[in-house]
Amino acid sequence: MIKNIIFDFGGVLTTIDTNEALRRFSALGIANPTEYINSYCQHGPFFALENGDITAEEFCKELGKICGREISYEQAKHAWCGFIVDVQTELLKYLQQLRPQYTLGVLSNTNPFIQSWARTPQFTQEGKSLDDYFDRLFLSYLMKCSKPGEAIYRKMLLDGNMRAEETLFVDDSDKNIEAARKLGIKTLKVMNGEDWRPALEKALAREP
Repeated sequence: MIKNIIFDFGGVLTTIDTNEALRRFSALGIANPTEYINSYCQHGPFFALENGDITAEEFCKELGKICGREISYEQAKHAWCGFIVDVQTELLKYLQQLRPQYTLGVLSNTNPFIQSWARTPQFTQEGKSLDDYFDRLFLSYLMKCSKPGEAIYRKMLLDGNMRAEETLFVDDSDKNIEAARKLGIKTLKVMNGEDWRPALEKALAREP
């Protein structure tokens, strides 16, 4: 029986545009941003930031070294937020119908720049933050581990007091889905920007 539903952030709760993020980081001065950035897993200081190995301030210094000039927090934040096309507001509203019956959470490879926007009233037009829609947020840079590594799923289950077989994980990455499945977590693969409400209802209906 499903008791917990955990959602990825980018590509599931928000529509993402990796090309726009690449364009913004390129504009800052990165000659080959694809060496560091892709849709699901970052590299170099970008990975270190999302994995919680360096702070936002340390990232700005490392980014400055790559770009050959000083980069401010706001410049880095603007570039990171290039990933976000829009927030799936209607889907977030739909989740509130499920909240009395299920524990809802987010498991995301993310960073303090994006979350300094998402965890404020600027997140939606209704003036609600990401925290307002979910019971728990499991964020890679705070957990100091990231998907698809096994550790982040185990830590999520432990910290959330959740059983794998009672948990449904919704993500748009094949690697992340497979990693969760190996630990006995039930999964639902969706596409970036998709209206996944029908698929989620089917998945929940299949459970006793």
